[in-house]
Amino acid sequence: MTEHPIPVAINLHKKSRLLTLRFSDGASFELPCEYLRVFSTAAEVKASNTPVTGKETVNIEQIEPQGQYAIRILFDDGHDTGIYSWETLYRLGVERESNWQAYLERLEAIGYRRQDEKETERRIKLYYFSWLANKTGKESEEILLPASVTNISELLKLLSMRRREIAQVFDESLLRPTVNKQFAEFFTRLEHGDEVALVPNRPTPPATPNL
Repeated sequence: MTEHPIPVAINLHKKSRLLTLRFSDGASFELPCEYLRVFSTAAEVKASNTPVTGKETVNIEQIEPQGQYAIRILFDDGHDTGIYSWETLYRLGVERESNWQAYLERLEAIGYRRQDEKETERRIKLYYFSWLANKTGKESEEILLPASVTNISELLKLLSMRRREIAQVFDESLLRPTVNKQFAEFFTRLEHGDEVALVPNRPTPPATPNL
């Protein structure tokens, strides 16, 4: 009998409200805290005919090992009865897209509108360092984020589209981002008032057509 893959790395990214997992078979998953909360394994959640709502900003406070087979996740809304086995976490990763679509359809059926679908203004302060400041012609700027831009990776794509003549300088491989003066991952969530810095990780810039 083939053993089920087990996690070899479990990391909580509180700023992004994201749990990342890497399994022994090489599979990697990024599971939002909201997703884990609304698909909690707790009996009271699984038995309910009504989808869990109002968890758009829920975060994970603590993760407790349960022997060698599972973890218990304690959420900041007080929910702490969900035990997530390695098999459950793996399945939630593999089926994330279909599960989430089914969840959104259930929300639509009861007329619930998620918070992140409501219009809220998000402005960030963006800083450019080293040769990036020369390429962009500025050391900083304030940006109003469109709804489609939720993390640093999407921000870089937006900057590339706005500045096509120097799009090459916004390649992820060239940059080390920080958010609020702490180094961050490209999937780090961006929120209103954040200060984002783009720091080149190489001494010279890539060639651009006009500069």
